[in-house]
Amino acid sequence: MTTPDDTPAPPARTAVEQAIIDKLGERSIVLVGLMGAGKSSVGKRLAQRMHLPFVDADTAIEQAAGLTIPEIFARFGETDFRSGERRVIARLLKEGPQVLATGGGAYMSEETRQRIRENGVSVWLKAEFDVLMRRVRRRADRPLLKNSNPEETMRKLIDERYPVYAEADLTIISTEVAHDIVVQSIVEALTGHLDSAAIPS
Repeated sequence: MTTPDDTPAPPARTAVEQAIIDKLGERSIVLVGLMGAGKSSVGKRLAQRMHLPFVDADTAIEQAAGLTIPEIFARFGETDFRSGERRVIARLLKEGPQVLATGGGAYMSEETRQRIRENGVSVWLKAEFDVLMRRVRRRADRPLLKNSNPEETMRKLIDERYPVYAEADLTIISTEVAHDIVVQSIVEALTGHLDSAAIPS
């Protein structure tokens, strides 16, 4: 079967993938973690595999504000950014099912964590310090790292945020392997989580 422009149609979902979709219902798969953990890159691959829309919360925030994230930070400060972030994520969570990648600080909000618990399954992409630093150095648009000691800032963020990220439904280690390997780990973890959640206690 081909699409009208003669490109091959994507393969149908496997039975495992369809079972995940059926058990998710209207809930979203929500990726959380620090900058550089791979939420966007892995999220896109996961969404493609699951035949779900991929939504990047940071992109949605920029579209809503008409400004880039660095511009929002510079013009209005982090407090205003976080307020807008909470509102945008609350709206996005009503639009599931989808794969939703959130910004590194989004999950630190108790309000946002509660909304994710109600409307999604949270997946923490956990990466070690060295992996994160290698990745974030490739981009210059990280407002929280625009200082004289980004390494120290990253270590502080790890100390502050990892205990909160640990509240996520699932934890997947993000290492320097092919994205499809990480995606497979997420699919397997989702299967186990949703199966166990369906078993009455």
